[in-house]
This record gives sequence, structure tokens and C-alpha cells, in this order.
Amino acid sequence: MALFNTAAQRKAGFRLTFISCLVAVIVLAMGVFTRLADAGLGCPDWPTCYGHVLWPSADHEVARANEAYPDMPVEHDKTWPEMIHRYLASSLGLLTIGIVIFSLRKRDPEQPMKLPIFILAFIILQGMFGMWTVTLKLWPQVVTSHLLGGFTTLSLLWLLTLRLNNQRWQLPAINEAKLQALKPLVLIGLVIVVCQIALGGWTTSNYAAIACPDFPQCQGAWLPPMNFGDGFNVNQHIGPNYLGGTMDNAARVAIHFSHRVGAMVTGLYLLFLFFKLRQLGIAPARKSAGVMLAILALQIGLGISNIAFSFPINVAVAHNLVGAFLLLSQVTICYLVFTAAVIRGGIRV
Repeated sequence: MALFNTAAQRKAGFRLTFISCLVAVIVLAMGVFTRLADAGLGCPDWPTCYGHVLWPSADHEVARANEAYPDMPVEHDKTWPEMIHRYLASSLGLLTIGIVIFSLRKRDPEQPMKLPIFILAFIILQGMFGMWTVTLKLWPQVVTSHLLGGFTTLSLLWLLTLRLNNQRWQLPAINEAKLQALKPLVLIGLVIVVCQIALGGWTTSNYAAIACPDFPQCQGAWLPPMNFGDGFNVNQHIGPNYLGGTMDNAARVAIHFSHRVGAMVTGLYLLFLFFKLRQLGIAPARKSAGVMLAILALQIGLGISNIAFSFPINVAVAHNLVGAFLLLSQVTICYLVFTAAVIRGGIRV
């Protein structure tokens, strides 16, 4: 079974929603690059950049901007990523408005309507988090929430794409018990991946990625000194500026170490889920399990490469993107498992 249904069997709006998914991937990649390039405060104001629609480029514009923001002078290698990210995110919002309008005008009882509206509302909230990321000077709680919001936006758009694709697994009634047993397991897999992504977001928000520069040990030890209390203190005060982070090394090590343990838990559970999916006894489930395992292996390889090659930005961006694809694989599996049709006497139910 191919991933996408034939054009005649898809529901209206599939193509626009799929394009929105592709744009969401680009937005997520640009947001990750902006964060990892320390360009999150490349523009200290919002929604403009030093008062400009794009960014100050002429010498007199830069001089006025530096005078207005003496503590945050213009750095051209940081202004353009931030503003391009903002405009890409805005374009995604416009595409989502188009999806909502299309759904409302279609007035088909089988056409999803609540989900597009929810996605639009969530993107508006995500835009607010983008503003707070700047106005609250990279406060880790907001930065992590903004990152998770990007992953959530992509996941919701992908879920809508799957619904409009209008394709279901079909399996014989003899395997129905296995299908029912699989439902809670795939939900647990989704939750574990989300938690691991949240740990990754907290790691980058607090500049803890480089806290363990060696592998498989950390700071030359299997259990280095760690401060979990400060590392996971979500009640830290706002400001004045979190660029570069404010935690001590022991706190950052605790965050990084937790992310590594989370990677082990995630890997082991998804390996278990791989075998459970294969036991369902249908080719599409085996194919989905194989894709999930391949993405997992690539993600683990990128995580180790990050450390081995001293955290190059291209590998770090790829690590985030493949994490997003791992999440999408879980969304896909959950959707297909919960919508699977059981064949009884030649009749699909």
C-alpha cells in the first residue's frame, strides 16, 4: 500500500494541506537554524527588525539602529535568519487560513472542519510565543514551548493530510485482537517521542548541548556531577537576557544526561513497537514499522555525530528535523492503527 491514496479517492483540500506541511518543515528548519545560530535575538523588537520591515542594511540605518539599541548592536549574520523565519511562519499562517476557508466553503459533512480551525488558532498562539521569545529575551520556558509548538503545528497539519488522504489499513478479523492490543502501545510511543523532543528543546534552550562533549561517557564519567534541581527549575525568573544561558555546568550536565537517557528509553521502546507492528500480520504495518526504525536509526546516528564532530550546525539542524520526522511517523502509525478497518465476511467495518 502506497503512502498516498489516488487523486480520485482523496478528499478535497489534500494538495493545499500537503503543501502547508512542506512549508511547515521549512519553517521548523529555519527556526532551528535561527536558534542554533544564536540569532533568536538578531532582531530585538517585534514584529519589525530594528524598526525595519526587513532589517537595517545601509550604514545610516545601522547607525540609527545601534543608537536605539546600544546593548544589542546590529549583527547582519543574525538579523536575516530571524526575519526570514518570521516571514516564512507568516506564510504558513496564510496557507492555513486558506485551508480553513476551503473547508468552510466545501460544506461537506465528511470534510474535516474542526481540525483546520484548531490548527489556525494554534498557529496564532505559536505566533504569540514567537513574539514572547523576543520580548522575554529567550526565556527558556518560552523558547522550549515555541519549539514544541512548531513540532505540534507540523504534526497537526500532517494529521489533517492523513485524514484528507482518506486511506485506511485493512486486516482480517482474525487479527482484530492484536489491533486492539496495539492501540495503547502506539499511544505510549507517541507520548515517549513527545517527551524526548521536549527534553531536546529544554537542552537547546538552556545551552546544554555542549555540556557533555564526549561519548558514551559525559565529562569523562558514567555518572558526572549533576544538579537536577537547577537544571529542571521551571520557576526561574524572567530576564534580563538568556542569550548564552545562565545555568552552571552541573545543571546543564543534568539536562544533557537526561536527554541521553531519554534517547535510550525512546530507542528501546520504539524497537519493541517495531516488533509489535510486524506481528499485526499485514504488509502496510510492516512497512510503517520499517520506516519508523530507519528514522530512529538515523536520529541516533545524528545525535552521536553531534557530539563526535563538536556540534556542527548542519548536523544539529538535521538532528532536529529527523526528530520531527520521527514524531510524524508516530502520528502516522497512531492514525492508521486507530482507523484500521477489520474485514468480516468480505465486508469492511
